[in-house]
Amino acid sequence: MTEIPSLDELASDCDTRFFEPPVVLVWGLEKGPSMKGKRYTTEDKIRILREVDGGKAVLDVCREHNISEVSFHRWKRQYGQMEINEARRLKELERENSELKKMLAESLLKNRVLEMVCEKKA
Repeated sequence: MTEIPSLDELASDCDTRFFEPPVVLVWGLEKGPSMKGKRYTTEDKIRILREVDGGKAVLDVCREHNISEVSFHRWKRQYGQMEINEARRLKELERENSELKKMLAESLLKNRVLEMVCEKKA
């Protein structure tokens, strides 16, 4: 009778590199797995933009909040002269718009189902 190997024996035979996160080569440099950066809310982004409007240097603000200059300028292009209350209103309108799109899709689906049922009955 053949003996069944134990879990420890199987684990010792297994190549553990299979379960490790991949290492990616980027321009000749090894880059392992990394954490994603902090996610800033729209209000946070606008507050950071206003700090520069208040007279601080862009580099200083970027270092203080641990963001890149590219992110700062992308936020500036995206939110520009928007105020915090306008950003909240924009977020609310986007949420309402997505709900309306879902409602429209559901009603279109119901109409198609009813048309198919009517065709089968006719």
